[in-house]
Amino acid sequence: MESKKTDTLYDVGDLPPLGTVPRSMYASVIRPERYGDPVDAFRTEVVDTPEVPPGFVLVAVMAAGINYNNVWAAKGRPVDVVAMRQRQGSAEPFHIGGSEGSGIVWQVGAGVRRVEVGDEVVLSGCRWDEDDPDVRLGLDPMLAASQQVWGYELNWGSFAQFTLVAEFQCLPKPGRLNWAEAAGYLLTGATAYRQLNGWPPNTVQPGDGVLIWGGSGGLGSMAISLTLQMGGKPIAVVSSPEKAKYCLDLGAAGVIDRTKYRHWGRVPEAGTAEHKPWTADLRAFGREVWEILGNKVSPKIVFEHPGSDTIPTSVYVCAPGGMIVICGATSGFTVDVDLRYLWMRQKRLQGSHFANPRECHAVTRLVDMGLLDPHLGNTYAFDRIGEAHQHLMEGVQGPGNVAALVGATGDAGLPHR
Repeated sequence: MESKKTDTLYDVGDLPPLGTVPRSMYASVIRPERYGDPVDAFRTEVVDTPEVPPGFVLVAVMAAGINYNNVWAAKGRPVDVVAMRQRQGSAEPFHIGGSEGSGIVWQVGAGVRRVEVGDEVVLSGCRWDEDDPDVRLGLDPMLAASQQVWGYELNWGSFAQFTLVAEFQCLPKPGRLNWAEAAGYLLTGATAYRQLNGWPPNTVQPGDGVLIWGGSGGLGSMAISLTLQMGGKPIAVVSSPEKAKYCLDLGAAGVIDRTKYRHWGRVPEAGTAEHKPWTADLRAFGREVWEILGNKVSPKIVFEHPGSDTIPTSVYVCAPGGMIVICGATSGFTVDVDLRYLWMRQKRLQGSHFANPRECHAVTRLVDMGLLDPHLGNTYAFDRIGEAHQHLMEGVQGPGNVAALVGATGDAGLPHR
C-alpha cells in the first residue's frame, strides 16, 4: 500500500485512514529548558511527523510502555540526551521518549520486506547498524558499538502518535493481548530473560534460588515468572505487605521486607563505629535468605537493578560460583564492593542490557502461548505520561508493568478505526 500525506492534524485517539500519514502529530515531549521532575518535564506538543528512510517503518502507536530510562531523560542526567544527539549532528532540540510499545505499521521505507502496512506489531527497544562489521561477523548485536536505546539515546520513541523504528524492531503482536498489555511486557520481559538465561554457565537451573530485588515491579514480576518457568525458586525483595502478597500470588518461594533492614548504601569503613552494626544487619538479611531456601542454601543468581543501595548485599548473599547480574541503577550508579567475596568465593558480577532479537522473540512466544503473563498494572492516559514517570521515580506506580494509551482508548485498549 502506497502511503499518502495529509495536512490534517488528528486528535490523540483518532486514526487517519490506513496508510495516510499526517504531516504533524501530537507527542509527549521533553525539552532541555524543562529538565527536572518528570511531571513537569513532559508536555504534549505538536511536532512534525518523521520521514521514513530506507529500512525503517513508521508505526501508529496504540500504547506505549513506561520505563525508568525516561525518568533519567526527564531529569537531563546522568545524560542530557538532547545535547548528546546534537553533538552527533541531530537538529532536533527535543526528546520524544518511549522504548517499547504496540501499534500498527502505517508506512514502510524502501527495502522493507518483513512487515507490511496494517500489520499489528510490538516494538523492541534497541537498534544497531545492521552493517556494523562486528554484527555481520556474528557478534551479539547488544554488544556492538553501534547499539543504542530507541526512545532514550535515539529520538522518535513511542510517546507520540507515530514512531520511527527499524524494520527489525517490529515483532508480531500476540493476538491474545489488548494494546496496553502488548505495549508493556517486552522491555522488562526480554531484559529479565537475558539476565536469567543469557550468561552461561550462570543460567537458572531447576531448584536454583534466585534473589529478585523489587519483585513487585514490572521487571521483578517478569523475573519471578521466568524463574518459575525455568524451574528456579524466586525470592522477592519488597517494601510493603501489599507488594509481598502480590509476589507470593505470582509464585515467589518467599519474600523479604527490606524496610526491616538499615544497611543500604555505601559500606562503612572497617573498624569504624558504623561498620559493626551495618555488618550485623547485612548478615541478618543473609540468614533470612537461608531460611527461605533452607539448609543454609544461597541464591545462585541475584537479579539486580537498584544499584548503589543493594550491590554490597547482593555480592554478600550470592552463592559461591554464582552470579550477580545487573541491568540498571535506580538508586545510584556508584557502588562499594568487597572484592574478597568475588575472588575468594569466585562470584561473578555481570552487566546485562536489554536483549537481542532471539531473546525478544523467545519472550514474545512465551506470552503468545499463554505461558508468560504481561503483568500489566496501571495504565495512564496519553496526557499523564509525565505523571506516570513521576510515580515510577517515587516508587508509587503500583505492581507490574506500566503503560500509557496513545492511539488506543478505553479499558480494552482498542483503537479507533
